[in-house]
Amino acid sequence: MLRRIRQTVAFVVIVLITLLFLDFTGSVHVWFGWLAKVQFLPALLALNLGVVIGLMVLTLVFGRIYCSVICPLGIMQDGFARLGRMAKKNRYRYSPAKNVLRYAMLALMAAGILLGIGSLVALLAPYSAYGRIVQSLLAPVWQWGNNLLASWAESRDSYAFYTVDLWMRGGVTLAVATLTVLAVLAWRNGRTYCNTICPVGTVLGFFARFAWLKPVIDTSKCNGCGLCARNCKAACIDSKNHSIDYSRCVDCMECLAKCHRGAISYSVLRPVRKENPVKPATCKVDADASRRQFLGATATVAVAAVANAREKTVDGGLAAITDKKIPSRHTRIVPPGAVSLRNMASHCTACQLCVSVCPNGVLRPSADLLTLMQPESSYERGYCRPECTKCSEVCPAGAIRPISVADKSSVQIGHAVWVRENCIPLTDGVECGNCARHCPVGAITMVASDPSVEGSRKIPVVNTERCIGCGACENLCPSRPFSAIYVEGHEVHRTI
Repeated sequence: MLRRIRQTVAFVVIVLITLLFLDFTGSVHVWFGWLAKVQFLPALLALNLGVVIGLMVLTLVFGRIYCSVICPLGIMQDGFARLGRMAKKNRYRYSPAKNVLRYAMLALMAAGILLGIGSLVALLAPYSAYGRIVQSLLAPVWQWGNNLLASWAESRDSYAFYTVDLWMRGGVTLAVATLTVLAVLAWRNGRTYCNTICPVGTVLGFFARFAWLKPVIDTSKCNGCGLCARNCKAACIDSKNHSIDYSRCVDCMECLAKCHRGAISYSVLRPVRKENPVKPATCKVDADASRRQFLGATATVAVAAVANAREKTVDGGLAAITDKKIPSRHTRIVPPGAVSLRNMASHCTACQLCVSVCPNGVLRPSADLLTLMQPESSYERGYCRPECTKCSEVCPAGAIRPISVADKSSVQIGHAVWVRENCIPLTDGVECGNCARHCPVGAITMVASDPSVEGSRKIPVVNTERCIGCGACENLCPSRPFSAIYVEGHEVHRTI
């Protein structure tokens, strides 16, 4: 019964979290956005002490139920493990905890957070790993299906669906590598990743040793068949010594369901008596089957990965002419609310949630090794509209802080730079002024290229004090392949 309840709740949770990454309308976030904010590592980086303390209390009461019911990566691994058990039953066995590896991974994760090395956080954070898998691999398929429905509805004069721009934002190679490693590990050995690499699992495992409720073996009923150990995905049940390593137990309840004698119960652990009155007097003293081995742990994570190149896109919203190329920026651009590059690097877990909800195609994963998979802005497909604050609304880790529409129009994330040799009025001898017409803050003015010549073509002049770096000028510039005006980012955002 307990196993069925856990499986049902876990299924609902992973479906809702997956929809958070697939939802391009924003409707799912209104009701279930809190599921992203109760993930352990994002809550820790956001200094959301209420959530962190709540998860600690949950663990001290029920054990590592978080890893089986709330963490989407853990739930996904259970799915792969189930496929493995279908291929071969009773496939697991007890193995001692790899504490050296666990502590090494935890130290690596802590170093990444303290030093602001976003690539380490991105690779080791479980919620982020699941996010990039869904965003990079499943989201394009979801959008393609939506566009099919939109075409079908349009043919019947219905506007129940609308088409969306379908493109690969990047990170596919890393997502495929992560999914492959997790699938193989879970299919063969269950929760190996959670109990050797995952930092969240190791930290919660330390508190789970002191949990009030936990699986308990009744030695008076156990016949030593070992069926519980052969079905334990965490490989934490030592059936020979009738002990369970609670730092690795994820409370999946499989052992309760598999024990035919009812020797395992989810209850309060009570001290074990040294004498067993049921045993005959001839029982050997050294055959004490009640010893328990609780292997302490507090460590976490890592995997190596490869980054892939950014997508080359077309003119925002118009028919494809010639693909625009990304300009060489000295400083990368991060969205309003990020405050600074340092704040982004120290808080972002690269979960891709902001990338998935960006309606204008501005945010995409970084390919830089130091900021791997963290969001950055680029304007080949669209620009950062002043009225949109979706990325700040969904960020669970405090990397992009909530801002209002009024605040966004006054935050300067960068400034526009004019490139004379690319400007159409000078290269083609035609009037343009696209950048000035579409600047939402009026930071661009068209002036005569040669004041001494009457009727000379007009060129843009940028008022860097008014420019907010939204990228409208760069995106809508008709010059190809490089825009004649582009945005240079600011390390620290300014208020104008």
